[in-house]
This record gives sequence, structure tokens and C-alpha cells, in this order.
Amino acid sequence: MPANPNTLLSDAAPALAWIAEQQAEAANAVEHLCNINSGSFNGDGVNAVIDALLPLLLPLGGDAERLDVPPLKQLGDDGQWLERPLGQALRVRKRPEAPLQIMLGGHLDTVFPKDSAFQTVVRPDANTLHGPGVADLKGGLVVMINALRALEQSPHGENIGWTILLNPDEEIGSRSSMPLLESVAKQAQLGLIYEPAYPDGGLAGARKGSGNFEVLVRGKAAHAGREHHLGRNAIAAVARITAAIDDLNGKRDGVTINVGKLSGGGPVNVVPELGILRLNVRVLQPDDQQWVSEQLNAIVSDADTADGISATLHGGFTRPPKPIDQGIQRLIDHLHASADTVGCKLSFTPTGGCCDGNNLAAFGLPNIDNLGVVGGNIHSDAEYMHIPSLTERAQLSATLLIGLASGALPWEPKQ
Repeated sequence: MPANPNTLLSDAAPALAWIAEQQAEAANAVEHLCNINSGSFNGDGVNAVIDALLPLLLPLGGDAERLDVPPLKQLGDDGQWLERPLGQALRVRKRPEAPLQIMLGGHLDTVFPKDSAFQTVVRPDANTLHGPGVADLKGGLVVMINALRALEQSPHGENIGWTILLNPDEEIGSRSSMPLLESVAKQAQLGLIYEPAYPDGGLAGARKGSGNFEVLVRGKAAHAGREHHLGRNAIAAVARITAAIDDLNGKRDGVTINVGKLSGGGPVNVVPELGILRLNVRVLQPDDQQWVSEQLNAIVSDADTADGISATLHGGFTRPPKPIDQGIQRLIDHLHASADTVGCKLSFTPTGGCCDGNNLAAFGLPNIDNLGVVGGNIHSDAEYMHIPSLTERAQLSATLLIGLASGALPWEPKQ
């Protein structure tokens, strides 16, 4: 049964008015968070963002826990495996005994490392913040907190339980925090993720899946002049592998393969003994993952049979495709009803991008993952967010939460 917009508006009106009063404070909070560098491998910076968030979360009254995550294992450009330490995750829970449980998620890290030149937030005009992470995703964290505070002020807040999970490694694939994501997903009935909306305010619909792979090739070094014939050129082998993998593009609908980085070798008078190829794959359907894996394994196995060449494939798919299933469609319908109540229009567009929403859906959790601020130019030094969207998007989420809590937007708890 469609939601009654009058009932939704009546229930949410005080919360919407309160959120509107918070805009200046919310913008200041985003600015403070974004002036703390939290590049994915700046663990101290990520932890400092948690320090700054805890006072903002205090009015919610939930139980907050800082959680360590394991280091990220990576293949270095020298062919050796290394472990890179990460910052902590933050989990906040309230009313875990309630029959309806909601997960709210986002990430603490940004793509801008500690030595990035892009470090400071500025306000080019009254409606814009420009700075690292203002849209992706620290603006979304403030939207999430204010929406929850509005829920807690409503007479229906006691009807649902919620868990916030903020991870430190989303921008590098969430591999270390994946067990935490899975655990929360298994306990909740629906998820709300605060990645930024598109510049026009639209949201992501179906998402492609993604995988990251490395091909490690070892040959044999030799003097390029005296004993070239004794060498086995790893760079030449990587080049042949790269061409074969790139040729897979266009052979299966919806599958794209980006050969992104080549490394290895050294002085040009030495036959190179090491070569590494790094690539990213995007897939449309779950079956595409098996096809890609088979093709990559066949190409690398063929290279491995060459005289004096060793080739191994590493990595895998970290984010499965996220189609619009029945549960996600129902959540989209509820969000449309909430948008009608607060007077904004939403559109959903399929995208090749991915986020933690992909994994949560694969764990069985229906979710919408672009509930953060309206902004753009993310992952660049032109990143910005629209300050009024701090109000609009917090009102949108608050209306959805209050509708779920009141029953105006019905959702069946897990049995």
C-alpha cells in the first residue's frame, strides 16, 4: 500500500524543522572533518576523524566501539608482498533488541594521501564547500548523524534499532573491513549508505561489480649486450599478457577491463627479470565474474609455459554486481515517498561505479547507497558539495527513518 504523504509529513514535520535549523552548524562540522587528512593509509588521520566524530555522535546515546582492522596485504612494485597498517573502524549501536534493525554506513577514509597538496576546505560562495572529502564522504556522515538525531527526537524512535558502521578502507576496496560489513549486514533488515549523490541530485540504481587483479611475471636478468640471449625478458612477457587481456574488451556485454599500471625493469642495459601488471575489471552480471576469471587464468597460464618465464595471477573480485532486486526496489519506493514528503525529486541511474553497497547487497541486505550530500568532482582537487543539501538530504533520510519506525513505510523484520 502506498504511503500516505499527509501521515508521513505529520510525523516528520518537527524533525524536518529541527534539521533546517542545523545547516550552519552542519557545514561547520563538515569543514572540521575535512580539514583532517584521512587518506586510506594515514591511520592516524583516520583515527583523528573518529575523535572528531564522537562528540557529534554523543547526543544519539548509542554504544560506540573503536574496532581494529587487519593490515592490507599488497603486492609491491618490487614483487614483494607487504602489509600496510590501517586506521580503526567505528561502530555505534542502539536498541539491538528491537525487531527492526537498520544499518547506516559510510567511510572515514579519502583518496587524498597525507602528502597530498589538496588539504584544506574553502568556501568559494555561501552555498559551496570545496575540499578533500566534502562530498565523498564526510558530508554524508553529517547528513547521517542529523537524520538519526531527528529520528531519536520523534515519538517513533523507540520502535527500531540501528547500527552505524564507518570503515577506514572503502576507497581501497574494504578488504580489511569486509568481515565487519558482513556481520552488520547479517543482523539488519535494510541498509542506508551515505556516499554522495550525483551533481544533479540523482542516485545510483543498479551497480556493476568490480575486481582488481595483478599479474606477477618473473624472468631472468642478463647483460643486454654480452648475454642478451641468456636473459628472459619479464617486461616483454608482461606486454604480451597486457595485449591479450586488453583484447578481451568487447567480447562480453557489460564487461570492461582496464589495464591500469605496468611496473618492473630497471637500467636499459639489463634484461628485466621482473614485471607487474595491475588491472581493474567491471562486470554487469554475477556470471561475468566466472568468465573473466577463466579468461585471465588462461592467458596467464599460457604465459607461464614460456621458457624461463614464471607468471602468476593474484587478486580477485572485491565487489559483486548490485542489481535492483525486489527488496531494493521496495526501499527505492519508500525513498520516493519520503522525497515527495520533503518536496524533492529523485532519479535512479545505473552506474559502472561501485561501493560497499555492492557487498551489502551480496550479503543479502537491501540498501540504498547514495544518501549523502549533493556534490561532484569527487576524487579530484576540484571536489565540492552543495551546502543546502546537508539539510535536504538529512530531511530525506529522517523522513524515511521515521516512516519506517512509525509503520507508515512498512518493512517486515527478519523472522
